[in-house]
Amino acid sequence: MNKKRALLVIDVQNEYITGALQVTYPSGSLNNIVKAIHTAEEANIHIIIVQHTSIDEMHTFVKGSKAWELHDEIKKFTPDFFIEKHYPSAFAHTELESYLRENGINTIAICGYATQVCCDTTARYGMHLGFDIEFLYDATATLGLKTATYSVSAQELFETAVATQETVFSKVMRVEEWNKVILKSQS
Repeated sequence: MNKKRALLVIDVQNEYITGALQVTYPSGSLNNIVKAIHTAEEANIHIIIVQHTSIDEMHTFVKGSKAWELHDEIKKFTPDFFIEKHYPSAFAHTELESYLRENGINTIAICGYATQVCCDTTARYGMHLGFDIEFLYDATATLGLKTATYSVSAQELFETAVATQETVFSKVMRVEEWNKVILKSQS
């Protein structure tokens, strides 16, 4: 099957870079996200930018706040399609599936934040809808979490989410590997 791809750039917002939910693992994810976007531009792959907006009383992702804004590195790019979402999956209550189907896209490369929530949930949802998923794991990142019941480091959380993706839902790839595959398919 001929692969027609889209790069999904999920929630690369200030909230995750300088806000209350700063991602810490792995380092270098923002640079890898930018590299993937440049490769997508060069290869004429659809670039879809996703921005999360809170719809409840959370103090994060408040529309119009500085933390809610896309990071300046992402604002430099003009997406082929933009989605404002309110749930972890970029598919839930958005036009993402319609856009992908209308454009004959069957493969989605996922990058952005946070690895175990919005990236993971979108990958799972996409796989269930029949799309092939490429999970660009070094272009995602997360933070450690502490709840009343559990405490988990960013590295543990990241590795668990990526292992689950690779086992069931996605082809897990480094950005460097993905870039080579994309550029090779263009030659």
